[in-house]
Amino acid sequence: MNVPIARLFAVIVVLFALLVLWTSRWTVFEAKSLNNNSLNARTLIDELKIKRGRILADDGTVLARSVPAADGTWTRAYPTANLFSQPVGYSLARQGRSAGLERSRAPELRGLQTGLSSILGPLTSNRVGDDVYTTLDPKAQQVAQQQLAGRAGSVVALDPRTGAVKVMIANPGYDNNHPDATGPGVSQFNRSTQASYPPGSTFKVVTAAAAIDSGMYTPNSLVNGNSPKTISGIPLFNDNNQSFGDTSLTDALTFSINTVWAQVAEHLGRATMTKYMQRFGFYSKPPLDYPSDELNISRPLSSTGRPIPPGSPNEDIGRIGIGQGGLGVTPLQMAMVASAVANGGKLMAPRLTDRVVDQDGRTVETIHPSVYSQVMKPSTAQEVGQMMKRVVEEGTGTPAQLGGIDVAGKTGTAEVGVAGSGLTQPWFIGFAPIENPKVAVAVTVERTQGGFGGTIAAPIAKTVIQTLLSEGQ
Repeated sequence: MNVPIARLFAVIVVLFALLVLWTSRWTVFEAKSLNNNSLNARTLIDELKIKRGRILADDGTVLARSVPAADGTWTRAYPTANLFSQPVGYSLARQGRSAGLERSRAPELRGLQTGLSSILGPLTSNRVGDDVYTTLDPKAQQVAQQQLAGRAGSVVALDPRTGAVKVMIANPGYDNNHPDATGPGVSQFNRSTQASYPPGSTFKVVTAAAAIDSGMYTPNSLVNGNSPKTISGIPLFNDNNQSFGDTSLTDALTFSINTVWAQVAEHLGRATMTKYMQRFGFYSKPPLDYPSDELNISRPLSSTGRPIPPGSPNEDIGRIGIGQGGLGVTPLQMAMVASAVANGGKLMAPRLTDRVVDQDGRTVETIHPSVYSQVMKPSTAQEVGQMMKRVVEEGTGTPAQLGGIDVAGKTGTAEVGVAGSGLTQPWFIGFAPIENPKVAVAVTVERTQGGFGGTIAAPIAKTVIQTLLSEGQ
């Protein structure tokens, strides 16, 4: 072979390699991004011709289904309207928009293509997606919605043994049949997963767990509860500036004594507090099967709203230890706190999906419970749980009492708005029954006029817990 022919052959080989590489870019390497491009009309047409699978509650109630539209296409309908709109979300395929489970479980709802079907799938018609069964409980969801009626806030209930989300309600909500509707009392903002609320004294459960699990304290350790106490160079007061003298940690949680828990947090130090906060899930997005941009991170924020890095010297760890210091949390995160204590210190990853079932009734995927972290020793969880039990028996959480069933809980009442406005953010977190916890819950109500966690949030939690337990959860 002479030199010119060899050069020509080499050029042809290079050009062929470039052709293979370029075509592989779209068919293999960047196929996903091409399919997800909103400008890709072919993807949009294919999407409209797929009969997406249903989304169902744990009892089989249909939360989302496909209905015929024009030109052999499909659209989505939501029979329960605003009851499950926040967790389920919506799918507007014609506009390339979606939210909630409709987005996070879109591959399953469209029907996963594998093996030979991934090649032949686009050529076939009448494609039908798989059904997604959620962990959501319709009766308890409705009870929570009724309890929040007319008030902005959120209720999240988990099964602490599995991480299954039984209730996720945020008010105001919206009708996912008409997701673009506007007006008073309408919001797509999911307060359960996207809000950043001051948790108030409910965070003292985190501080208690860190204090006892680290070995630096016991439930009977005595700390002076006089008021005020200087924390980070600034006086901190108890409610009504009441002084308590030397007080056990159990009594300090029962009667929510700020100065005790702020001193405990300072003594533990930033490193220890940060370690336990991270174990509970703070400083990270929760591992929920939900769109990432619809999940907020629970963490301290500066006065300008910027996140403060974990362990930063700018953290007022004493005030963070009592749920102040710029700490902002989601209701989901605080439900995870209660869940970890309830489950012997083992925090299960929260999940909205139970299983995926194809059109022949075969379960093609089961979402098994998974451990997020071992937050504390089982003995610590038991001791903190008993402390929380005292809160409900004789402390600030007595409105959460259930006849014949022991409830563990912690109230919180964060001051919000302008100083002196009287606006509060009431909270309650807890679990039941004490001996074999099956329900962990977090409840918060926005901007009440002088309301307290014990009087506003605890009764809502009680009703939701009662409902779930009556159904054998």
